[in-house]
Amino acid sequence: MFDFLKSIEDQLFIIASIGAIIMGLVVIFIRQKASKTPVTFKKIIIPPVAMSTGALMYVFPYFRLSLTHVTEAVIIGFVFSFVLILTTKYEVKNHDLYVRQTKAFPIILMTLLVLRIVLKYVMSLDTTPGEVGGMFFLLAFVMILMWRISMFFKLNKFKKQQSV
Repeated sequence: MFDFLKSIEDQLFIIASIGAIIMGLVVIFIRQKASKTPVTFKKIIIPPVAMSTGALMYVFPYFRLSLTHVTEAVIIGFVFSFVLILTTKYEVKNHDLYVRQTKAFPIILMTLLVLRIVLKYVMSLDTTPGEVGGMFFLLAFVMILMWRISMFFKLNKFKKQQSV
């Protein structure tokens, strides 16, 4: 019945996919709580800075990527970031800028997550697990970085309008 779970790679893929879904649910919960506090430069900068430490994985040859893999990961990260940028809505409350909680966010996040899992499975057919891990870290980093840069410009524009 579960013949596809015979190899350790298949088992690890299932475990990693379940872990990604759990992490996605945690992100939805955290995002709902974050929508109750105003956007600040500190809150925009901390996630990509904290995430950047993961780039230390590239010190090890197992995770290093070819130029083709880097290009693919960056392009997909840009595409995913535009989905986040276009669906992030803002509102002003008490002279502060807030990210408005949208009903679409959980659906968008889970769709991106399922797409990521499918892409990871398809790519793992001819790519080593280390390369796949390196690519998906880079994809996620580019996606978060672009989204946060967008938020930074939005907050900067809002602050300039407030000072006028």
